[in-house]
This record gives sequence, C-alpha cells and structure tokens, in this order.
Amino acid sequence: MAALEKKIDFALVFTVKNANPNGDPLSGNMPRITLDGTGELSDVCLKRKIRDRLQEAGEHIFVQSDDNRADDYKTLKDRADSVLKDVMKDGKQLYEKACKTWIDVRAFGQLFAYKGEKGEGKGSGVSLGIRGPVTIQSAFSKDPINITSIQITKSVSGEGGGEKKASDTMGMKHRVDFGLYVTCGSINPQLAERTKFSYDDAQKIKQALLHIFDNDASSARPEGSMEVVYLYWWEHSSKSGQYSSAKVHRSLGITPKDKTAKPRSIDDYEIKLEPLEGLEPEILTR
Repeated sequence: MAALEKKIDFALVFTVKNANPNGDPLSGNMPRITLDGTGELSDVCLKRKIRDRLQEAGEHIFVQSDDNRADDYKTLKDRADSVLKDVMKDGKQLYEKACKTWIDVRAFGQLFAYKGEKGEGKGSGVSLGIRGPVTIQSAFSKDPINITSIQITKSVSGEGGGEKKASDTMGMKHRVDFGLYVTCGSINPQLAERTKFSYDDAQKIKQALLHIFDNDASSARPEGSMEVVYLYWWEHSSKSGQYSSAKVHRSLGITPKDKTAKPRSIDDYEIKLEPLEGLEPEILTR
C-alpha cells in the first residue's frame, strides 16, 4: 500500500432534522448543547460512527460496540489478548502488530497495557500509547438550535398481571428541530508513517465520512433525519502542508441567507469557500 506522503484536512457538513444526534447522559439524554445553545456532537460519537462504517466495509476494528460486535470477545482486553498475547512483553512488536491488525488503532491511536521484561528499563508494568494520525473535532451547529421535548407513555404493562402499569410508564423524548452542523479534522503524515497508516486507509476514512449516517438509524435518529450535505477534502502538496489546518478549516464559510429568520433547511444557508492558492478541495456529496 502507498504511504501517505501529503497532509490532508477535511470538513464534513451535515444536517439534523427532528432527531437526537447525540444525547447527553448528564441532561436526561437531551441533545448536547453548549452554554450559548449551539448544538454539539462529541468527537467520540463521530469516531464511533466512523468505526462502524469501516467495520461494515470489512475492516478489522479494535474498539467495537456491543451492538456491532463482529467476534466473540466481550472486552477490549480479551480482543487484545487474542492477537497480542505473544508480543505483550515487547513494546515495539506490540506497537507494530496492533497497528497492522486494526485500522482504527493505526488511524485514531490506542492505549495498551503490557508487561515488559525486567532489565529493559521500562519496568514490569507499562502502558504503551499509540498516537494516531487522524484527528477529528466535535461537530457544532452553525446557529443555536431549538430542542423539542415530548412526554411519552406506554400503552401496555411491562410486568405483573397487567392490572397496573409499571412505574416507568411515563418518559421523555427529545429532538433537534433543525440544525446545520460542521466538523473538521486532519490526517498527519508524520504520525501516519509511524503507524503505517497508508493513503489507501485515508481513502477509506473519506468514504466512511461520506456514509457516516448509513445504517445508523434508531428511534432517536429516524432514517433520513441526519444527512451528509458536503464533504470537503483538502490534499496538500507536502507532509507539512501549504497552510495550517486552522486556516484551511476557516476558509469554509457558512452563514444564514436571512439573519432575521431561523434557518429551517440547508437552502437557508450560503456556503462559500475562500480560495487558497495552490490548494483546491475535492467536494463530495451524497
């Protein structure tokens, strides 16, 4: 596989309509918001979806969710032991084998605990950290979002003889009426060289981002309620890149067409790209 020789930046623009994109367990599973009312999806949530799409494409994934587990290992320790048991005492071999086996390890990195041999200068118990080249930010809405909460009830009893309804008959359900969200990320060739993350791997990440909401429907996120609008993919001409990632991401401008009205669809926004000399993005859409 070809090595990754050029820095890559990307930005994903997507909409949320009548869905809960990422519930906050500290707020009764309401959609995540910042203090100023801006909607948020955590980077952990986004990486979970990327891992799921990669796994559906046939890639080996280390951090699998219980719902999409492709093997019989119920813990990360069991999965790691099944592959790395024979190299647990050698940090270099562990690093190389873990990166070679799982695409999410060589992409996002991982922390492994292993026992080193005495006399190595590493002690008897060591944590081996792998820094991955792919970083992705939390996604934020371009405007404050409206959250609608409704009370729901059961129509049948879940326990007992059916004479009385259970104590959990009443519940709450929350949704974002509409939001346009943007997340940005980068792929670092220097770190890719260490984990052997290849250019082909980068293309797999691109496809996973483009299809990030496929097969991700639930009662909180009905099919079609979350849609990828654009994926901007900048490939620089060198390992360090012509511009900083911050400047590249900032070149994408998204503003409401009518600042006096609440946006209700993607058509209510104007999307502009500030030209960067020598750096033209690939723009993909579904």
